[in-house]
Amino acid sequence: MTVAVLLLVTLMGFESMGVASAMPTLVTDLHGTALYAWPFLTFPAAGVVAVVWSGRWCDGAGPRPALIAGPLLFVAGLLLAGAARSMAVLLAARVLQGLADGVLIVPIYVVVGLLYPERDRPSMFGALSTAWVVPSLVGPALAGWFTEHLSWRWVFFAIVPFAVLGWLMLVPVLRTLPPHTAPVSASRRTPLWAALAGAGALLLISWAAQLRSAAAFLPAEIGLVVLTGSVRTLLPPGALRARRGLPVTVLARGLLTGTFFATEAFVPLTLSTVHGYSVTASGLPLTVGALGWAGASMWQSRRSGIRRETLVWLGFLLSCAGIGSMALIAPAWGPAWLTAALWTVAGAGTGLATSSLSVLTLSASTDADRGFNSSAIQVSDMLGSVLLAGLGGALVARLAPPAGVVVLDLLMAALALAGAAITGNRCETAASVSLE
Repeated sequence: MTVAVLLLVTLMGFESMGVASAMPTLVTDLHGTALYAWPFLTFPAAGVVAVVWSGRWCDGAGPRPALIAGPLLFVAGLLLAGAARSMAVLLAARVLQGLADGVLIVPIYVVVGLLYPERDRPSMFGALSTAWVVPSLVGPALAGWFTEHLSWRWVFFAIVPFAVLGWLMLVPVLRTLPPHTAPVSASRRTPLWAALAGAGALLLISWAAQLRSAAAFLPAEIGLVVLTGSVRTLLPPGALRARRGLPVTVLARGLLTGTFFATEAFVPLTLSTVHGYSVTASGLPLTVGALGWAGASMWQSRRSGIRRETLVWLGFLLSCAGIGSMALIAPAWGPAWLTAALWTVAGAGTGLATSSLSVLTLSASTDADRGFNSSAIQVSDMLGSVLLAGLGGALVARLAPPAGVVVLDLLMAALALAGAAITGNRCETAASVSLE
């Protein structure tokens, strides 16, 4: 189970990194330059629907059906994307890939809660974090080589046999899972209309962010109103008010990943446009930050005597320090040579707290609502990343670097500090005690 799950997560990482590298060539070949952003927008929108659907599925029938279907959807999306002859087909493939990602990640969380003892869950989430390290290190370069020397289509096709292998490894193990008998909690029957409304609102807000003009305000406001209404259903009651326990744990996940990725998106831009770094050198801090994330995630898995909410609080503070330090790098006089070291601090803080929040979520779950809670933390993760990255793009576009980047970095650091303030001892669940 562990090997199969880690293989599939690694492959999803390669696909994610590869698409970003191949996209300029891909859209040119398919004559879709005007739709450049849409393959990136449709993926998370489909993912929101999929994680909610998958959560309902897991609570109603256990994780086995979703774990069987997820890799098959992933393979179908890869084959369709590799064979695409138009942007319409590519967008359909990206929807399939987003559905696959959402359908697969929720039962992985459910299986960790179902099969792994509580003392082993931090190690499993640490391993899931490291599964993204190799794609982060070599994925962009490998995708670039395929695109330049073979075809961008091999960025998708080359993953297919390994995904099939992961599925073949997984299916026999799934037969050993205990039967699912827990009734679904009535308060956890998330309506799919809320997921569809949230996905539509996410697309509307993201599209409005691309406009970068006064015409964007109305659709952005409509999207935010619809999204707020759907989020109240998709997340545990009290999440938007940071209520103690599971609600604040789920909210913290969105704040943590959202502030990190919104800041990270503009680190290469700052280094290249303000400090004159090459494309390769500008992306190096992101790789080092990924190593910091994975290293801290593995470190927390070996600290069973430390309370989980303490690790969350410490992670937010480290992330705040790393994100805030980027404001010193943004001006032309900033010490750009320190970027990699400082961004490692942000990555370490995010990795430390992310894994701990996952452990806390499962500790607050039962067989009846483990799927809902796992989907809720993924929805929070997606929405936080997309919304704060969109806000960052609007700020930087309006103020221009380096001023816009400085404002963004300080705002994200303030939100990370707020995350530390609202968590503290408020994430307390059964996992708060020592796991010794």
